[in-house]
Amino acid sequence: MLKLTRRTEYGLIALVHLADREGVVVSSTEIGERYPVPKRLLAEALKALQHAGLLTSTRGAHGGYTLARPADRITLGEVITALEGSPTLTSCEGLGALGPSGNCDVEHVCPIRTPLQRLRAGMWNLLEGVSLRSLADRTVPATELFGVAREAVPASALHTTTSPRTRALG
Repeated sequence: MLKLTRRTEYGLIALVHLADREGVVVSSTEIGERYPVPKRLLAEALKALQHAGLLTSTRGAHGGYTLARPADRITLGEVITALEGSPTLTSCEGLGALGPSGNCDVEHVCPIRTPLQRLRAGMWNLLEGVSLRSLADRTVPATELFGVAREAVPASALHTTTSPRTRALG
């Protein structure tokens, strides 16, 4: 299950707002006034997106942020990587040290390593296929965001549920 942190959600909200106002310098204050999100998390997300090269910033009284590239050339995968790092599916992908030796104790005979790596690559390809523009375009049905037929995407993958700390997609 892919879980997006609140910081990533707020970053996506800000990016969609900027995509809607493409070419206009938008302040974090404007975004914060439009959407009731914590200012600190919004500022952290904007700074991380700028550091990743997805936003440019302008200082001064009329300062703020603009997209560094057109919205159709920024992918959901880039945004998630900028705000959360590369996604992992298993403990051994993220930590690398499961056993007392500091290595995965079953790596040499692991029956799930290769299939899960393929699954991770497939999920990542889906995320890289979704542009910020398609997220911002409210007329695009969720089933078309990934460029695949509805039958190819399980209904559970298109619904979002909320837990106290994260939003889970799955």
